[in-house]
Amino acid sequence: MGLRAVLSRIYRGEISADIVGKPKIWYSLSGALLILSIAGLLIQGLNFGVEFKGGSVFTFKSPSSSIEQVRGAASDGGAHDPIVQKAGDDWRVTTQSLSSDQVTQVKATITKELKVPASKVSTQVVGASWGGEIQKKAWQALIVFMILIIGYLSVAFEWRMALAAVVALVHDLVITAGVYAWSGFEVTPATLLGFLTILGYSLYDAVVVFDMIKEVTKPLGPTSRTTYSEAANQALSSTLVRSLNTSLVAILPVGAILFIGTTLFGAGTLKDLSLALFVGMIIGTYSSLCVATPLLVQLKEREPKYKQIRANIARREQSAKRQARSAKVKAATGASGDAPPDDGPDDGDDDAPASEELPSGVTVRKVVQTGPRQQPRRGTRQQRRGK
Repeated sequence: MGLRAVLSRIYRGEISADIVGKPKIWYSLSGALLILSIAGLLIQGLNFGVEFKGGSVFTFKSPSSSIEQVRGAASDGGAHDPIVQKAGDDWRVTTQSLSSDQVTQVKATITKELKVPASKVSTQVVGASWGGEIQKKAWQALIVFMILIIGYLSVAFEWRMALAAVVALVHDLVITAGVYAWSGFEVTPATLLGFLTILGYSLYDAVVVFDMIKEVTKPLGPTSRTTYSEAANQALSSTLVRSLNTSLVAILPVGAILFIGTTLFGAGTLKDLSLALFVGMIIGTYSSLCVATPLLVQLKEREPKYKQIRANIARREQSAKRQARSAKVKAATGASGDAPPDDGPDDGDDDAPASEELPSGVTVRKVVQTGPRQQPRRGTRQQRRGK
């Protein structure tokens, strides 16, 4: 069966994917992604927008100008290392923090060299203190969000599920931030909104899976024939198609905004938000299924209750294998005809239990009858058959 056929059957729910049973694969993949993301944050760093680090922004229309001409005009006006971006027909020039006189000088140079009316050049000055305040509020919002999530999951489910969900959320944040670091996209207030949105989306998938796991594993007891891992994988398989469908429906419009909107229509103000949503939705779906759930199962399997269930199942399987071997040996002995004849001496051990089934410390002694037998001889097997 080809890979495409297997994936198709999994998507239709005809077969189950053993996601919980292979945690090393998912942890290795997540570890590689986390290492790349942390390396990007340390090497490249995040490209914070003017809203965070402060600066001056000049916006104007000049369809006939090139990026070199726009950068040269801003530099001639006194701006140091200006950042030039184009969104449709609009040019956006970002510089370091400038005084009022310097802003007037840059504006005048742009008007003169690029033949743009002064009234068409809009300016915006953002102080560094305002950007620091935004960063402070963003961290406060993230901390409050995490506390609420931990509290809700601990009450609605249990602390192990809360821990697994928080690990998945941190996993999603770090990887998404690493994508921003390597891609060089600006981190703006819209990016922070996207980060908070993907946290909620990732949490939604985790809650759906955890709720199904809670329902499936609730009847498990000492006599159960299914371990917690097997029951959790069954619950995950039943929600897999729903999670994939939900993610696909949500990713398609976000991908359209990111790839089509920013390329064809120049929706530059939306690309910061759409990139966070696009990456976060994909990573959030993956982490809910392949990180949070296996981690939860490993935490739950350490509980005495589920340890006992696994031990009982292993003991029953071992007993069944032993009985199967015994039956196979008896069948082979009867088929070969090597069994001792019935007219031989009665050793008295026909009804004795097998030595492997006796308790330890018990010794079996064979007693051989001496003297004449008290019952008539039955003759050989051929005599009994009348032959």
